[in-house]
Amino acid sequence: MFKIKIKERHKRILFLIKENRFKLFLAMLCMLVIAAASSATAFLVKPVLDDIFFNKNITMLKIIPLAVVVIYLLRGLGMYGQDYLMNYVGESIIQHLRNDLYDCIQDLPISFFHREKTGVLMSRITNDVNIIKTMVSTAVTGSLKDTFTVIGLTFVIFYRDWKMALFAFIILPIAFFPVVEFGKRVRRISTGCQEAMADLNTFLHETFAGNKIVKAFGMEPYEKKRFFDKALNLFKLEMRAVVARSLSSPIMEFLGGLGIAFIIWYGGYKVITGSSTAGTFFSFMAAVLMLYDPVKKLSGLNNAIQQGLAAVDRIFDIIETESDIKEKKDPVSIERRPHRVTFEDVFFKYDDVMVLKDINLEVNAGEILALVGMSGGGKTSLVNLIPRFYDVTRGAIKIDGLDIQDASISSLRDQMGIVTQEPILFNDSIRNNIAYGNQEATDKAIVAAAKAAYAYEFIQAFPNKFDTNIGELGGRLSGGEKQRICIARALLKDAPILILDEATSSLDTESEMLVQKALENLMKGRTTFVIAHRLSTIDYADRIVVIVDGQIVEEGKQEELISMRGEFFKLYQMQYSDGYDKKVQFR
Repeated sequence: MFKIKIKERHKRILFLIKENRFKLFLAMLCMLVIAAASSATAFLVKPVLDDIFFNKNITMLKIIPLAVVVIYLLRGLGMYGQDYLMNYVGESIIQHLRNDLYDCIQDLPISFFHREKTGVLMSRITNDVNIIKTMVSTAVTGSLKDTFTVIGLTFVIFYRDWKMALFAFIILPIAFFPVVEFGKRVRRISTGCQEAMADLNTFLHETFAGNKIVKAFGMEPYEKKRFFDKALNLFKLEMRAVVARSLSSPIMEFLGGLGIAFIIWYGGYKVITGSSTAGTFFSFMAAVLMLYDPVKKLSGLNNAIQQGLAAVDRIFDIIETESDIKEKKDPVSIERRPHRVTFEDVFFKYDDVMVLKDINLEVNAGEILALVGMSGGGKTSLVNLIPRFYDVTRGAIKIDGLDIQDASISSLRDQMGIVTQEPILFNDSIRNNIAYGNQEATDKAIVAAAKAAYAYEFIQAFPNKFDTNIGELGGRLSGGEKQRICIARALLKDAPILILDEATSSLDTESEMLVQKALENLMKGRTTFVIAHRLSTIDYADRIVVIVDGQIVEEGKQEELISMRGEFFKLYQMQYSDGYDKKVQFR
């Protein structure tokens, strides 16, 4: 009936529907009851008119009202059963799709999240999936129920007068020609609507999260105008979709009117000439009037199906995205112990730009290595290669001689503790945030980690202590407090390799001192990579590596690098304008 090209992704939706076949079977039985009740209602028009009103049959006067009550009771029960069961199937499929989508997104590499907008991904999981739910629960329900009703009423009108029935059915094929064309247009416009909605979600996410900056710079009018423009664009697309959806119904109405006009003329003529009874005519007429309604709905369902298929494409574009971080079939599991990390001839390209070039570096177990250099030099890219957030373009990174690409990703990342410049916390309790990397940790271990991170005192100051909810992204905590919670989280994970990515660069002096003490506790006995802009924070480093334009240009202890008067010395002079001698004296 509808021209739909079935792709592999559409077959997966059909498979999900098939998994609920028992409930679908019960729903179909309920639909059959509804269709039978509708057909019986039209069928009873003849005995009501001929037997009761014209022939004055007292027996039928008793039987038919009782039959009507039973028919409508069964119809009501059937409608409830069909509605509940089909919505259950729809919600079940949507839950499955949402789980698959979120599962897939979480497994995709960091590069995917750099390409995609957060609001767009959120729209896929919320808005697009709901459109599929409408297609599955409403469109499938409607198509089955209306098809059964059409079959039942068709039997009635052919039984009453097959000649008039034939003419009524000549109209239907003509009516479906424009329906298919409008359906294609709806699908194209629906894709545009869904993309516009995703763009709007991205905008809302950014402006709500950055509301402090919006207010600080007095940009409320500017952001309001941007929102109004995006909302207007969405409105225009939605109205185009409304026009495309709405045109099919008037065409069906007009063609249906032509058929009914002929039936009134031809059927009335037969009643007047005595070749048919008024009961037969009105029974036929009732069946035809009831028939055109489900036929119109079937034409409208094509629009819902086309919208749903557009949403399916957008969702499966994500689900079918393959991660470029591949795991071998039989990966090696890395044991928890102190590790030596080696970079051998490592090159790394990102967006066709060679970010790292010929990196050769060996970091011994328990050694603290500081990475310094100007912003954009490749320091963060280098440490992001260790947990395989990205893969090397050429060369190898090894842990205790094992190429990390031969290791299982889960065991590799189990060796890592990471503290970033921007503290990443979740809208949950302090306890759960600290235990995020170690879900089985005891309360005693959580408290110990908090104390070692110099977080225990401020946690105890909260009314709910460790059960205090810290708000979205830890919004109820100061920068130093958030960072110390992150350090407590890393301490509790107790990973042998530690990555500190400018962990103190955004803090004030007092907070930095406390966080620095916490970091010293965290680094003990761990192979540590420290990215730092403030050279004062890396006095404790066993070795310093200077990276410029993706290459290691200098390596050694702080005093050695200063005496070389090279790239490190330039950085040193930029930060200590008082001069070298004063700094040495201070130390």
